[in-house]
Amino acid sequence: MHTLEQLRSGALAGTRRLDLSCGLTELPQEIFELADTLEVLNLSGNRLRELPHQLTRLHKLQVLFASDNDFEVLPEVLGDCPALQMVGFKANRIAEVPAAALPHVLRWLTLTNNAIHRLPSELGQRPALQKLMLAGNRLQALPESLQRAHRLELLRVSANRLTTVPAWLTELPRLSWLALAGNAMGWVGPAVSELPGMAWHDLTYGPLLGEGASGHIYQVHAKDWPQPLALKLFKGEVTSDGLPEDELAACLAAGQHPVLTTPVARLTGHPAQAQGLLMPLIPAAHINLAGPPSLESCTRDVYPPDFQLSVTLALGIASDVAGAVAHLHQRGVMHGDLYAHNILIDPVHGLTRLGDFGAATRLPTAQPELRQSLLALEVRALGCLLQELGAAVPAHAQHPAVQAMQALALDCLSEQPRQRPIAAEVAQALQTLKP
Repeated sequence: MHTLEQLRSGALAGTRRLDLSCGLTELPQEIFELADTLEVLNLSGNRLRELPHQLTRLHKLQVLFASDNDFEVLPEVLGDCPALQMVGFKANRIAEVPAAALPHVLRWLTLTNNAIHRLPSELGQRPALQKLMLAGNRLQALPESLQRAHRLELLRVSANRLTTVPAWLTELPRLSWLALAGNAMGWVGPAVSELPGMAWHDLTYGPLLGEGASGHIYQVHAKDWPQPLALKLFKGEVTSDGLPEDELAACLAAGQHPVLTTPVARLTGHPAQAQGLLMPLIPAAHINLAGPPSLESCTRDVYPPDFQLSVTLALGIASDVAGAVAHLHQRGVMHGDLYAHNILIDPVHGLTRLGDFGAATRLPTAQPELRQSLLALEVRALGCLLQELGAAVPAHAQHPAVQAMQALALDCLSEQPRQRPIAAEVAQALQTLKP
């Protein structure tokens, strides 16, 4: 994080990224002295209500974050910024999104946790739009114009007031990561498994293992439980993916599968009534298959430059994950965040685990056609993963089975969602390809 003193002293001359969080109520004029270099401006965590017209002087600005401020209207000046591709105004009080506020080269828009009732039809006239994050608003419908957003790959509309899924949504050619839970659809979802309770006072806390959008994960020891467990303690607030209670319900609906990190017990008796799930502790030998998408990659995971997989490991991961996805789909659960960064692998023993149900949606049991058309979207996400796994096998080690996996990936990536195979067919095909 930078300071005002650094900015005003000229110490940041030539910088490409500026991060200022210091109670600002207006933009310091010194920011405009960075116009020839500044590409990323992070103003999150201030008290801003508006942005000045001079913002357009930042002619190289590509990314603007202004989360946790006091905006009530998305500033129209954003639409006049010539290079602005990524806009993030999470957790403000935004109720109005003017059409003029949408940059013409908009690629990624985050308006999570605001008070937006409607979006302008012009949103569908932004041909570069790939990522749209709208969870935790008051939307009763999506603009019909979004059916022309043919590059849209990730959509978060959890925790809104939608009553139906528009017919065009399931026809979008590249939509792969969708979160719909927490809307007024009137759906009857799949049955939820009952879990035993585990009392707060029976747990001994170990280290914090990690923190996600929806909660903290701790290592714990439980009375009368032989092995250590992982406790996910939910924060109880809207995240970029949706509501914690929907994540919890999806975890329970997912049931047990050897590749899924699903819970073994519910937490009871927390002193602040926080909700929590206890899961088997994944051994330390597991590592994340990839890193999450970057500002540049937008919707695709980031792998290390020298990342490689053996034929056996690539096919093993592919088969394991496809089997887990087929299990979820059979149980009426759309994972919503099927990414390599949510997959843990033990490369020595060839073990795979798929986790993070924060964007998961329980689909209606009584509407099989809608259910299948939504699941076809996630098959494209599976195709992206297969493509990445195949690309990680060195050229000199290419194998007919890897080539067959790549062909299967292309089937999953069909721009006609109805022509994609179902997850069970992908899992069966991959099982036959394993060495």
